[in-house]
Amino acid sequence: MAKTLVYLVLGAAGSGRREVIADLIDGGLSEGDRAAVLLAEGEPADEAEKRLGEITRWRWIEEGAIDGELPRDATHVFFVTDGRRNPVDQIEAFQLWLVAQGGELGRVLCVVNCQLAEKNPPLVAWFDACVQFSDVVLLNRREGIANKWFSAFKEHYEKLFLPCLFEFVKGGRVKNPALVLEPQARRMSHVFDEEKEWFVTGKDGVKRSVDELDEDEEESEEEVEVTPEEEPYFVRDAAGRRAKRIPDIAKFL
Repeated sequence: MAKTLVYLVLGAAGSGRREVIADLIDGGLSEGDRAAVLLAEGEPADEAEKRLGEITRWRWIEEGAIDGELPRDATHVFFVTDGRRNPVDQIEAFQLWLVAQGGELGRVLCVVNCQLAEKNPPLVAWFDACVQFSDVVLLNRREGIANKWFSAFKEHYEKLFLPCLFEFVKGGRVKNPALVLEPQARRMSHVFDEEKEWFVTGKDGVKRSVDELDEDEEESEEEVEVTPEEEPYFVRDAAGRRAKRIPDIAKFL
């Protein structure tokens, strides 16, 4: 039996995520598909919910875990994060929750409130974190934004050589819903990959992928440390804080 496809939907509160999800369901799913939405407990009601059908709520446990059940009768579930909380904390918890629930990741979608991003340049670090984990970035709330800003926003990520797709949202609709929902990984982060990449650190302190070693190096008896790839946004310092810090989105809403 095929696992339920789960789409993680990132974005700040007020980004129009439910409106976009409604369009993806209407235009991106096939006959016989059954969609459900798991909405964060802290997200207020929205007019777009009338188009979403089945909606259940999940809640954030202060210990850093997700309390919620994956709808078993759905083929496609849209898991909407709390748009006022740290997305990295939620992604880390979601990864464990998805495995425990027996779901399969479809894609990670990030809906960007362009008006919010344009008005608050310090939030670039917050969006950087979301885009790091995203397969598709959907640019929404674009009214009144100059083309120059969009060019600079996209150029920022192009310089990082990120593989994710950038798509415009117009009137709550995307150009090709089926393309957005195609369960093909295009994200920079590998935290959701079943097979992790491993790295070897030699006596010289140089860290290289195991795949890059030649036969002589693999058979070398030099003392080395072999470790799995680590997601930079998950790394914590000696005090237990995130090494890569991002702004508190709630302060900008």
